[in-house]
Amino acid sequence: MNKILLPLVLALATFFIASFAFSTQHSTLLAIIVLLVVMWTNEALPLGVVSLLPILLFPTFDIMSTNATSLNYSKSIIFLFLGGFMIAIATQKTNLHKYVSDKLLTLFPSTPRGILFSLAITSAFLSSLISNTTTALLLIPIAMYLTDDMKLKMRLVLAIAYGASIGGIVTPIGTPPNLILLGFMEQNAIEPIAFIKWIFLTGPLALVMLIVIPYVLSLGVQDLKFDTKLEDRAHLNSEQKRLLLILGSLVLLLLFNSKIEPYYSGLGLNEKGILLGYGLLMFLPKIGFLTWEDTKKIPYEIIFLFGAGFSIASAFSSTGLANEIATYLLELTSLPTILLILIVATMITFVTEVTSNTALISIALPIIYSLSQTANIDTTLILFISTICASYAFMLPIATPPNAIAMSSGAIKVKDMAKFGLVFNILGVIAITTIALLYWQHYL
Repeated sequence: MNKILLPLVLALATFFIASFAFSTQHSTLLAIIVLLVVMWTNEALPLGVVSLLPILLFPTFDIMSTNATSLNYSKSIIFLFLGGFMIAIATQKTNLHKYVSDKLLTLFPSTPRGILFSLAITSAFLSSLISNTTTALLLIPIAMYLTDDMKLKMRLVLAIAYGASIGGIVTPIGTPPNLILLGFMEQNAIEPIAFIKWIFLTGPLALVMLIVIPYVLSLGVQDLKFDTKLEDRAHLNSEQKRLLLILGSLVLLLLFNSKIEPYYSGLGLNEKGILLGYGLLMFLPKIGFLTWEDTKKIPYEIIFLFGAGFSIASAFSSTGLANEIATYLLELTSLPTILLILIVATMITFVTEVTSNTALISIALPIIYSLSQTANIDTTLILFISTICASYAFMLPIATPPNAIAMSSGAIKVKDMAKFGLVFNILGVIAITTIALLYWQHYL
């Protein structure tokens, strides 16, 4: 009961404090958001239950109507992720992910530094194809098995968690904030970023971080005891070959469907329909791999979480709260572009540490969007930067799902994650700011 009492007290305190600067409606909205975020954080109620509360709370407190709120739980972008879940379940069911993991792990020397690099890269690669949460869950048991040295085990687990966060930003389906951005862009009539274009934009950043993070984690572990206990899966079975062929055709279709202005206009197909179509293909007899029983593995609570995130973003915009907060940040608009990007990147990265990245980006996007309307900066660019930074929080368990999963392994202490994470947060902000100025702003 205390877990429910704490969010209520903090929500009331938020309403009281906010009422000095905002209207009653805006203060109420902020209080509800605090209530949701704290309950997501302390697990006072199941994730899916908390995520459905906006449908009750927003109409009750005159934030948005029931119809307007519930529409956010059926946005088309959600079905893109649903298709991705189906493909991920098929990948797990056929053990294709284990084959890919084993092959990637053998590309590096069987030394502590080599395995740190291989685990981080494997984690990043898999999380670009399936959710970073699933990737962390699949690979961390491997890290726990590789060595009995607790110092090395801690770094191996961190390599997987951080690699999953790095890889999660490479594709639109890698992590929830990416999908929230696409949903927000669709909601505000901003041209979406095509699947393949997204990969080309994020690839250089991921490459930089995948060099820096494993290297830093490997410092001081060269002489630690290490055992290689990898299982050899030398050959693909018929199911794995079929799934690999299907996934290859999906990548090709997404590639040919992407516009390359002004040279190629693409196929004009809806990417949400493509991903959902391939997800449903997983159930086709003789071709697919799933039965309806397998749908029990779909994390519906994450889908409800998307709906809650979209509802929060919609409420920020429809009530005018985003514009009101943006007015307090207007002084930033006169700053040079480099400073504006640096401030936004730093703010999002470090605020994410104390709340869910999904919840934060839902709140931040409407504010950043309003800010960009008066600042001398491209709207898509600053929204993209904010979204990437939401996944590049490495200090605390609550920041991202991979961080939380790593902490649950028992191999890591909060102080160790915070020590490494602070360094990687700063490096991430610098890398994102640099790449945004030199690369992203020319192609977004």
